[in-house]
Amino acid sequence: MNLDIHGAVVMAVIVTILGALFSVWRAVRSLQKGRNVVYYRIRHKLISYGWRTIVLAAALVLLAILIGFIGEPVAYIYFPPSPTITLTPTITLTPTITLTPTITLTPTITLTPAISNTPTITSTPFLPDAIEAQFSGVVTPNPGAVFSPLSFSLEVEKYKAVNPQTAFPNPVQKIFVTYSYDGMSDGVQWTLLWYRGNELLKYDTSAWGGGTGGSGQYELDLPVENWLPGTYQVIFFVGTEWKTSGDFRITGNPPSPTPTPLPTRTPTFTLTLVPTLTIRPTDTHWPSMTPTK
Repeated sequence: MNLDIHGAVVMAVIVTILGALFSVWRAVRSLQKGRNVVYYRIRHKLISYGWRTIVLAAALVLLAILIGFIGEPVAYIYFPPSPTITLTPTITLTPTITLTPTITLTPTITLTPAISNTPTITSTPFLPDAIEAQFSGVVTPNPGAVFSPLSFSLEVEKYKAVNPQTAFPNPVQKIFVTYSYDGMSDGVQWTLLWYRGNELLKYDTSAWGGGTGGSGQYELDLPVENWLPGTYQVIFFVGTEWKTSGDFRITGNPPSPTPTPLPTRTPTFTLTLVPTLTIRPTDTHWPSMTPTK
């Protein structure tokens, strides 16, 4: 069970009110018992204890009110959410050579993809319009929602990264990203983008259902031969507002795909029947008769 600061404040208010009710019950019993005692000293002691318990109950009620109104802001002063590091991309200018055309070329029609894989170069990451058009959340995002820095690992345990790293040597099949959050609202739209360089590899966008605070994880699963070396980046949006991002590197060349062996074909033999040769018997030559004179 994940308990955030807001839940802890509510629990403290409930416990304090229960303590006040218990004190009132003890006070009433002590006052009733004191009225039925004949001896002055015992009666005075029980009545005094009853009134002191009533004062304690009133103090507990006042404490519960103070905790409910100022407990959460004071807790955030001593336990501030972890700020995320803003990544400032650098713009590399490539000089171009101006060519003097000698032949006028007919312009061609450039097809615009539905989802742009190249993020806009700005101070904060950019959410593609095609993904924003798929939004289904109806809850307004809380501007005070915060996320921790992202952690990357090959394994996770209870939403915690096991041996988090920023560089992974090939071969790799699956990379996990883990994080913690606070101040979220169920039903708000969230989006998670996976980039390799300028290429969008995967994205997830839907209505949030993870509660106000806690921990979460996602994964990128690719065939081992598709984990090319380079820098990979994960970007998290709430609504259209960028919240956090992080990157990791893949080093070394991925293994080559194993070729699929062709099935072995067994040659077939066709039996051609040759007709049987019938041996004729040798012709018998009879001598010719010579006529006599």
